[in-house]
Amino acid sequence: MSDESSAEPTATVVPFAAPDRAPQVQLAKPPRVLAVANQKGGVGKTTTAINLGTALAAIGEEVLIIDLDPQGNASTGLGIDRRNRQHSTYDVLIGEATLRDAIVATAVPRLHLAPSTLDLSGLELEIGQARDRAFRLRNALAPLSTLAAGQTKFTYVLVDCPPSLNLLTINAMAAANAILVPLQCEFFALEGLSQLLKTVESVRAQLNPDLTIHGIVLTMYDARNNLSGQVVADVREFMGRKVYDTIIPRNVRVSEAPSYGKPVLVYDLKCSGSEAYLRLATEIIQREKELLAS
Repeated sequence: MSDESSAEPTATVVPFAAPDRAPQVQLAKPPRVLAVANQKGGVGKTTTAINLGTALAAIGEEVLIIDLDPQGNASTGLGIDRRNRQHSTYDVLIGEATLRDAIVATAVPRLHLAPSTLDLSGLELEIGQARDRAFRLRNALAPLSTLAAGQTKFTYVLVDCPPSLNLLTINAMAAANAILVPLQCEFFALEGLSQLLKTVESVRAQLNPDLTIHGIVLTMYDARNNLSGQVVADVREFMGRKVYDTIIPRNVRVSEAPSYGKPVLVYDLKCSGSEAYLRLATEIIQREKELLAS
């Protein structure tokens, strides 16, 4: 007869908690946001945004270009067909899509785009009375600091602004860490720059106290034209070290590239324009290091 009192006690099994199958979310360092802005048209804003973004991607940065111009030239210049723009920056700013919903990959590795559509031209009428109207882009950028599995960790965001000081440009300045100003080497360059600087001061006072001028890039420089050289000298005297050492030359290949839906660095890597944008990207990274060290 078995002795029940001498039987070994039954072990109590404590089950492990089931593994969490939800996507892991981690915090990331916020990307540096640079607004490419100048209220004058035809100074090379979009060309600079596209090619600087490509150059930064070429040296290893993860770059997002946000197209805030209703004309959508940055989107077209990167080969994103209008039919493939399921969500646009307009949808993001009116709150019908997240920024990640709107982001599309480009043909350039590590370069992404949030495209625009003509709908942006009516944004001011739609949200002009909203209390947060100046902070729509800043709010849309905030979630980029939180990464779910498989999401890209952007290191730089370049915002291509329209050629005016309207609500879209104000949104870009309110969201940006700094402003990059393309300035054409022409007679009225300084006049337009002074107006932009006043707007920057106003935004700094009312919306974004940390906003700075990252630098001024001189574009469309023609060494055969005495006026170009004079403009360079005048701007450097007026703005000092804020002017980048790199000057973007007037170059046929830079002008041709957008019609093929390509950045000039993809269209013709060896041309003088491509080499200048690569130097500019290197100079911007160096300035970033100096800012972090200061």
